[in-house]
Amino acid sequence: MSVTDKTSSQDSLLEQTFGAPVRELYTQASGRDASAALRRALELRSFLVVAEEQVAWVRDRVHEATAADRDMSELSADDLRFDAQWLEAALAGRNGYVAALGQLLRTMPPPGPVPRRPVRLTQPTTTTALPPAPADIRAGAVRGPRP
Repeated sequence: MSVTDKTSSQDSLLEQTFGAPVRELYTQASGRDASAALRRALELRSFLVVAEEQVAWVRDRVHEATAADRDMSELSADDLRFDAQWLEAALAGRNGYVAALGQLLRTMPPPGPVPRRPVRLTQPTTTTALPPAPADIRAGAVRGPRP
């Protein structure tokens, strides 16, 4: 089964952000005009789907091993430690993908046409003020009597 057919914990956030169901988003992302943000978000979503599936596998295996109707003599501390390590790794991956997706959605540009900067046809001019001319040495001096 493809990741496009599976659900993730972040699907509603993606649908809310991009304004379409996840299946439609994958169709949009395959088009030439798809935004880089949409493509990256769906790539992260695909990784997230796999990571969440791994978490579910380990969780289900632990639940099965610790089920109330199971014989306690079948419990293995080594197996549970191993499963705990797998679960820790799977959760770390999942949490990383959730954080990366959230960061991408917070920092991506708003949807719609990209605003263009106005074209400037004139050359920039620089205006500077010249420093005042040096005063004449005798300027403002009091004249004394002439000999």
